[in-house]
Amino acid sequence: MKIAVVGTGYVGLVTGTCLAETGNNVICVDINEAKVKKMQDGQVPIYEPGLDLLFHRNIEQGRLHFTTNLAEAIEEAQIIFMALPTPPGGDGAADLSYILGAAKDISKIIKGYKIIVNKSTVPVGTADKVRAVFSENTDIEVDVVSNPEFLREGVAVEDFMKPDRVVLGTTSERVKKLMTELYGPYVRQGNPILFMDERSSELTKYAANSFLATKITFMNEVANLCELVGADVDAVRRGIGSDERIGKRFLFPGIGYGGSCFPKDVQALVMAADENTYDFQILKSVMEVNERQKTILVDKVLKYYKNDIAGKHFALWGLAFKPETDDIREAPALYIIDALVKNGATVTVFDPEGMDNVKNIIGDKVVFADNQYDALKNADALLIATEWSVFRNPDFEKIESILKNKVIFDGRNLYDLQKMIDLGYYYNSIGRKLID
Repeated sequence: MKIAVVGTGYVGLVTGTCLAETGNNVICVDINEAKVKKMQDGQVPIYEPGLDLLFHRNIEQGRLHFTTNLAEAIEEAQIIFMALPTPPGGDGAADLSYILGAAKDISKIIKGYKIIVNKSTVPVGTADKVRAVFSENTDIEVDVVSNPEFLREGVAVEDFMKPDRVVLGTTSERVKKLMTELYGPYVRQGNPILFMDERSSELTKYAANSFLATKITFMNEVANLCELVGADVDAVRRGIGSDERIGKRFLFPGIGYGGSCFPKDVQALVMAADENTYDFQILKSVMEVNERQKTILVDKVLKYYKNDIAGKHFALWGLAFKPETDDIREAPALYIIDALVKNGATVTVFDPEGMDNVKNIIGDKVVFADNQYDALKNADALLIATEWSVFRNPDFEKIESILKNKVIFDGRNLYDLQKMIDLGYYYNSIGRKLID
């Protein structure tokens, strides 16, 4: 099929590349000329494992193209995916200006029937708003489809190529046939393509992410209670995770969720509820708890140093909100840095992929190290904010030789408690026994 993807952010680029991988002819359009030029020259603008291989292969085989010309992109496309940002506005509601603006631009230049697919995460009723834009600007027939993405950063390519399910909001039989043909290669093992009305499809994305955020937050609350009553959150996690009704995933405690999806989607669902005079109390509590959890590691640091860290210097491992991505949006590490600096401390940081993005936001607020061990120089203690694999089995003798004191505050529970006892570290993690 001939496909256009409007927007080459995280979702748009993964979507366009993976659609090209199954033989479709895909042209991606973006208004950022410098970014498009880089992609035309073979440069992948984001870090996502496995994406570069598919990106280069499909460019070389002539199936993946990039342009800044919207008319060129959609001229021959049967299906137009809109993968545009929907950032939260000042009131927390999703900003639809990019979506509706693109819809207006497309409506004024199309020359024949098109399927318009909302791939962005959008509030309930957005498909109706997009449809209204086309009705106002053209007599040409279009079908508007809701097709939320369920891509996990770090494994997005795998998620697209082998989805648990494909959710499609449409009542058109013609669209169902074409979209089934398009997504057929990705669900050959029998995972479902779920057709439903557009509003249910839009709500499905928000509900899924909000449920997962709730599960994470619940486990963080359990971990905090474990510390007070002397229980081990790892044992509790295994105990409840073995119940098939609950499942093992999203039960690892830590320093809160971040990224581009969970914070925004939970907030947007709460706003949608408020607009319909419904008080979504659970999700409001989730947001409140998660906000506190982001700096719980700093609370531990302050308690250890008797509320005086002025002049202290800390090493921080991890900046991205999760491993295998350079995404720092709503990353707990940023909140940790801000709290440490406000209390008079200095910080040296290291992250395998996220440092350039952090530099663009906070500049020289911290020192950026070339590697994880250089970050330890002159540091009074080590804090861990992201569970990158490279941090899981470090050289503890080397850490001891560089770090001023054998003190580690671990926000991701990376290390075995008995090992830390044997090594003689002060080790403070989340929901587990304090090693002092």
